[in-house]
Amino acid sequence: MIGVQLKFSAIAVVMACTILAIAPATAQKKYDPGASDTEIKIGQTMPFSGAASAYATIGKAEAAYFRMINEQGGINGRKINLIAYDDGYNPAKTVEQTRRLVESDEVLLVFGSLGTAHNAAVQKYLNDNKVPQLSLATGATRFSDPVNFPWTMAANPNYQTEARIYGRYILANHPSARIGILYQNDDFGKDYVVGLKQALGDKAASMIVAEAAYEPTEPTVDSQIVRQKAQAIRKIVELDWKPVHILTINSSSVGGVLKPAGLDISRGIISVNWGKDPGDPTWDNDPGMKKWRAFMDKYYPEGDKNSSFNTYGYGVAQGLEAALRACGDNLTRENVMKQVTSMKNVETDLLLPGIVMNTSPTDYRPIKQLQMMRFNGERWEGFGPLIADDLSG
Repeated sequence: MIGVQLKFSAIAVVMACTILAIAPATAQKKYDPGASDTEIKIGQTMPFSGAASAYATIGKAEAAYFRMINEQGGINGRKINLIAYDDGYNPAKTVEQTRRLVESDEVLLVFGSLGTAHNAAVQKYLNDNKVPQLSLATGATRFSDPVNFPWTMAANPNYQTEARIYGRYILANHPSARIGILYQNDDFGKDYVVGLKQALGDKAASMIVAEAAYEPTEPTVDSQIVRQKAQAIRKIVELDWKPVHILTINSSSVGGVLKPAGLDISRGIISVNWGKDPGDPTWDNDPGMKKWRAFMDKYYPEGDKNSSFNTYGYGVAQGLEAALRACGDNLTRENVMKQVTSMKNVETDLLLPGIVMNTSPTDYRPIKQLQMMRFNGERWEGFGPLIADDLSG
């Protein structure tokens, strides 16, 4: 039996740098709320408290990144003012705090907010008000839907894309497997179920023998594990059960997830990746990784240098920096969206070699390539070629 874990967490959206072809002497500055000659205000909600507070380090890394940028002179002479509010991982609080960001703080855009249900709760509001909702720490399909939500784009690879890649891996390596699925009962978890079934095709009905949903507010999922032997690193060990354990990318942080669960008992877990793992010595001499470590030393020294959550935050912030630089003096919400929907083979410091980002006005999925990886008890090890998603959605 194969357990496919679908837990929340939470990598980096990068925007094309198309500089406006306007002579500096005649360029007219254009601003929407949140932008001025001296400042760019961006807003964010993050679970700095509550059950998902382990992911708050993403927001802290992003704040540290913008402190670095401001110390270096800002973006086109403007300082970034990141206003981040705690939503306690409660969608109702996300709504309250997001309205505060837009209506009271008057931010130019909302950036990097974490959570599927949480971003969904404010998606219509932000789109109705034509406020960019960017680099979201979620990969739910609803956040890559330019027809219905043209002002929204996620950072993470689309969850259905990720699940289809797991399905392809299972069919190629475990064609007779029985699959148990434990998924979060919201758009986040349901996307994985949809993508996996798409990849398995006609075999889905016979291979998937059990499905169970859990609520994100539940303190444990032990009852579901016992009922169907589906998931949770520690509970699997307690059951003396040895499935092929597939873990979503959002729960793959060594420092944030596997270390608390137990590194030794996490050995053999399989996931996917699209970024350089800070715990992998393969990247010790990599220029991008060296740059990130120097950043952590100076601007976020208390942060965990083995946590992919912190490489994620760095990469997402780096992406927004590129988009805002590309805007030049045209800091309107419309122009911000123009930049983020025109990426062409974009590479950044911490992407795996060969992975590039592309978007268009009709494709809001920046990352569509992933590599399988396996945890060896100390770190993740990539294996096999890059796998590209060959389906839309």
